[in-house]
Amino acid sequence: MQIKPIQTALLSYGMSGEVFHGPLIHANPGFALSTIVQRSTKTADKHYPSCKVVKSVDEAINDPAIELIVVNTPNESHFPFTTQALLAGKHVVVEKPFTVTVKEADELIALAEKQKKTLTVFQSRRWDGDFLTLQKVLANKWVGKVVELEAHYDRFRNYIEANTWKEEAGVGTGILYNLGSHMLDQILVLFGMPKKIDARVGIQRPGGKVDDYYDLRLQYDELLVIVKSSYLVREQGPRYIVHGTEGSFIGNPGVDPQEQALKDKKIPGSAGWGTHAREAWGKLNTTIDGLHVEATIETIPGDYSMFYRNLYEVIREGKPAAVKPEEARDVIKLIEAAYESNRQKKSIKP
Repeated sequence: MQIKPIQTALLSYGMSGEVFHGPLIHANPGFALSTIVQRSTKTADKHYPSCKVVKSVDEAINDPAIELIVVNTPNESHFPFTTQALLAGKHVVVEKPFTVTVKEADELIALAEKQKKTLTVFQSRRWDGDFLTLQKVLANKWVGKVVELEAHYDRFRNYIEANTWKEEAGVGTGILYNLGSHMLDQILVLFGMPKKIDARVGIQRPGGKVDDYYDLRLQYDELLVIVKSSYLVREQGPRYIVHGTEGSFIGNPGVDPQEQALKDKKIPGSAGWGTHAREAWGKLNTTIDGLHVEATIETIPGDYSMFYRNLYEVIREGKPAAVKPEEARDVIKLIEAAYESNRQKKSIKP
């Protein structure tokens, strides 16, 4: 069967465009990276010489040849640019976080339905190898009934990065929108919406203007989920710690190797892609069928290219989207609830 590539435009060529979307789209024969918006520097020309580089978002969105727009611009611009793209009859991928408010998310979902266009959100961390491994541990009930899960996404950045909107106080900035949108999406995939949330969000770095840590407690019927991030964690522990009625699973430290591989300009899907070193495997200590088991659990290789593989099937074949906009809306609902919980300094219903 002959593939008809989806003509695609990136609205920005910053970190997300250069490291994630550009390489993942370029490596997928179902897509043609046709247009990139880059206003000042010339790196897009160098990396994709056959691609048209334009200086305005309008030029990309209004191009009749473009079928898919990737809105990977600053968070507060996601809503207006996605609205513009949908009204222009384009399918849209929105970089996480989907929007700044639930109200904006609801309006975009309704507009996409009205325009009969695909709308999805780039929740790439669903295809982290350690998260795929965690899902397998839970699906197989290797620790019995889960009573507590603690998830971390920590970094060590004890300085304020210069010349980036991410370090400037503004609408939709801060670590909860940035890293929290990944983590909360994962928790919603695993367990759905919690009954209560108790959140603390704030600034730890001297001179910081945006929130750089959070500690979220999500309460389910018989399960507590703890979600934490900070920019002041130099010695990283496990990303996931799970305790259940039969035992515990301790995941590996550090982030998925795919991000560094993409930064190193390696080709997505090449030999060894997404593979974790043995020292980055998880540990299981539990009882299975009456036997005490202590084992090292190999981390499943991650694969971010699954996002665009699925998107091709959605647009060309009408299959269901792996990341539904309603799911991304629920992430924003939890983020809004976390800020409200922090303001009230108490547990609230999201």
